[in-house]
Amino acid sequence: MSRVTVIGAGVAGLSCAVELAERGARVEVLERAPALGPACCSWFAGGMLAPWCELESAERLIAELGDESIGWWRERFAGTEHRGSLVVAHARDTGELARFARRTERFEWLDADALAALEPDLAGRFQRALFFPQEAHLNPRAALTELTRRLGKLGVAIRYGVEASRTDPPGTGGETLIPQDDGPIIDCTGLAARATLTDLRGVKGEMLLLRSKDIALSRPVRLLHPRIPLYIVPRGEGLYMVGATMIESDQPTRISARSMLELLTAAYALHPAFAEAEIVEIGTGVRPAFPDNLPRIRRAGGAFHVNGLYRHGFLLAPALARRLAEYLLSGRFYPEVMSDEDHRERRLA
Repeated sequence: MSRVTVIGAGVAGLSCAVELAERGARVEVLERAPALGPACCSWFAGGMLAPWCELESAERLIAELGDESIGWWRERFAGTEHRGSLVVAHARDTGELARFARRTERFEWLDADALAALEPDLAGRFQRALFFPQEAHLNPRAALTELTRRLGKLGVAIRYGVEASRTDPPGTGGETLIPQDDGPIIDCTGLAARATLTDLRGVKGEMLLLRSKDIALSRPVRLLHPRIPLYIVPRGEGLYMVGATMIESDQPTRISARSMLELLTAAYALHPAFAEAEIVEIGTGVRPAFPDNLPRIRRAGGAFHVNGLYRHGFLLAPALARRLAEYLLSGRFYPEVMSDEDHRERRLA
């Protein structure tokens, strides 16, 4: 195969580049940002690899793809923590816990003693919990950094600070022209591809990074609440990522005062020690989603687009990367994420 060009160095683009390079393809990655960092929404992800919890509000496809991705991460990123995840609710919200259980699977019911054995700092705060032992989590920024290192070892160049163009001549903005006959183009630019993928929409997520020496959690914890659901993901050394918001917006504006208040209130409800935590960082990211919130591999505008990962970027990117690589290298078709019309075009080409 001639060279494959991957546009975008978020989790989708880096996963595709790694998967293709490991299979022997010649790959180059183009990224418009000057360096790996907050320009991509992957930088602000929670890093929860929780496919079975996601069944609470997502299609089964999400769980199946996500379950596949956990193994991919464990093979390529030593920092993947396979400790499971917890779901808790206060006594007044036990109905929410039962509802969550009805919609999900592969969990164990824990009583207060069993919960305390897993997370001692939650002892006495919750009477029941759901434990999903097959789930995992990771630090997204460390994972992205490791993928770039892996690509370097595979001989893959990442060119930062360039705007890639398939057909337009280079302009004054640092654009890089990709020759028409230079092999497949993999577009992993998220919401920036909306001019071609016109049914994409933006879903804004907001996060806090807190530091506390007064509480120790070893796995992600979801606190259920009818109005303010919350998840807290440990990042090590007393750092915790706090998130939950999903706002229908394509504007990467700063976090709102209301969201900040709700996230901090929910963190305090999980454990009062978070009241004294240091706020290390506040961040927002706009995730790309299709109308049904399911991911797609589409052929459009002269490129293959890996897009629509919604709020499941790290959970889904490896599984999509595998499917794209197998399609390009062996022609295997995956109807769960690919269009039959695109497949017919390939056969006729």
